Amino acid sequence: MSTASSPLPSGTTNPRKIVPFRDLREAFIDVLEHRDLLQQLTLRDIKLRYKQAVMGLAWAVFMPVLIVFSGLIIRYAMSQMSGQHLVPVEVANIAVKGLGWAFFVGAIGFATASLIGNMNLVTKIYFPREVLPLSTVGAQMFDSGLGVVVLAVILPFLGVRLHPSTLWAPLLFLLLILFTTAAGLALSCANLFFRDVKYIVQVVLMFGIFFTPVFFEPSMLGARGAFLVMLNPLTGILEGLRLSVIAGHNLFEPLYTVVKGVTVPEWQPWELWYSVVWSIGGLIAAGTLFRRVQPLFAEYV
Repeated sequence: MSTASSPLPSGTTNPRKIVPFRDLREAFIDVLEHRDLLQQLTLRDIKLRYKQAVMGLAWAVFMPVLIVFSGLIIRYAMSQMSGQHLVPVEVANIAVKGLGWAFFVGAIGFATASLIGNMNLVTKIYFPREVLPLSTVGAQMFDSGLGVVVLAVILPFLGVRLHPSTLWAPLLFLLLILFTTAAGLALSCANLFFRDVKYIVQVVLMFGIFFTPVFFEPSMLGARGAFLVMLNPLTGILEGLRLSVIAGHNLFEPLYTVVKGVTVPEWQPWELWYSVVWSIGGLIAAGTLFRRVQPLFAEYV
């Protein structure tokens, strides 16, 4: 005997079915449909950075240059203490990793405050809120693109030549963009609910360079220290850039160095996969979280 399904009680809605990655898929489609808005917001962010600026586009390379200069001072002091000379390849190492770190710091700094800084848009009209932190990442990509051009001109003068392993660079930059986007989505959302997050982010970014191998190589810390530093997801990306672009190393192969008579791993292939998992997995988790809590944004702005 067949029975008819009873209607839902008045005032209730049909519960949403649990579909794997549904929120992430909806977010992707929503952002894709609003790609023109994303483009306009990205262009707006770029124009605001350079509008009435004395240095103009020079600001795009100012941060990487400042990081490299700071790193050179530290490496010079280290070389003086060890009785060694500072060689051009060390300058190239800091320049490559400094550009990647500058992209991360710049994008996260703007992305964290992106929702609060656009509260008039968040409360008045509908659009996928993801485009706000995404536009800041896009604007920082423009800045870093200019930095890459300058770096490509400088590296040959530092003795760096093109080799097959340089082809790793686009993949590593993609991982850096994905990881930065994931962090930007999560932090912009957290800053909306807890307004002191932006101050915590500022402190972490200020001192984070000492926990990320920008001014040094992980092997300098010994085997245990190198392993601990490699737990930082950015380490695999930045060290991968250094070894593939500067040293010409194939990242699928391990690399070892000798420090004070002890063999220390300088690179292990698992470090690449570790960064891949953090970048892709982090983007999935952050995108899903952002979409789930998005209906609450208007209440907290």
